[in-house]
Amino acid sequence: MFKKISSIAIVLFFSQQLLMAETINVFEFSEDEMKSLKVKKIKGKTTYVLGSNENGNYLRAEAKGKASGLGKEVTINLLKTPFINITWKVEKDLSGIIENSKKGHDYAARVFVIKKTGATALSNRAINYVYSSNNILDENWPSPYTKKSIDYVLSTTKKNLNEWVTVKANVREHFKKFHDLDVKELNGVAIMTDTDNSKLKAISYYQNIYFSSE
Repeated sequence: MFKKISSIAIVLFFSQQLLMAETINVFEFSEDEMKSLKVKKIKGKTTYVLGSNENGNYLRAEAKGKASGLGKEVTINLLKTPFINITWKVEKDLSGIIENSKKGHDYAARVFVIKKTGATALSNRAINYVYSSNNILDENWPSPYTKKSIDYVLSTTKKNLNEWVTVKANVREHFKKFHDLDVKELNGVAIMTDTDNSKLKAISYYQNIYFSSE
């Protein structure tokens, strides 16, 4: 009887370990991590501040006529963990702008997933998951600045303004659908709150960004 119970316990332990291995956390939103993240300045610098709540650490972002992103070079095996999961909130949105135009190409919150496809950054392909202020869920379009980046609406303030929302997307399927690429591995993830085109003010929060097997 003891051997049987021990065998069951061992199976449960390794099953739990397997499940843990199929979840890849991207950001910790800790003081140490903030020092190591790559900052991409486009115009001015978005203000990013750490915080925490009952669900863990988060990052608060505020921008007014500014745009800078925070990125991390990280290898994600999309064969094992193709789904990106994001928990985020937009406190102040950018209502009224035309997001698929150059003059209105701003988002209160966005998360980029990046695949290197050449020797320079300009050759990279990206899916830009956005918290839209003016469009509906699942709408998508190429960036007005480059067709190598696709904007995809995962959340919208038309439905969830100043509310925490958790969303999920199949990154591997999206690279195939929008870039016609069979991507087995990602090379980086970045976040950005930007208002450099509209000159408006946005406030948003990022939390629990990770990849999962399902």
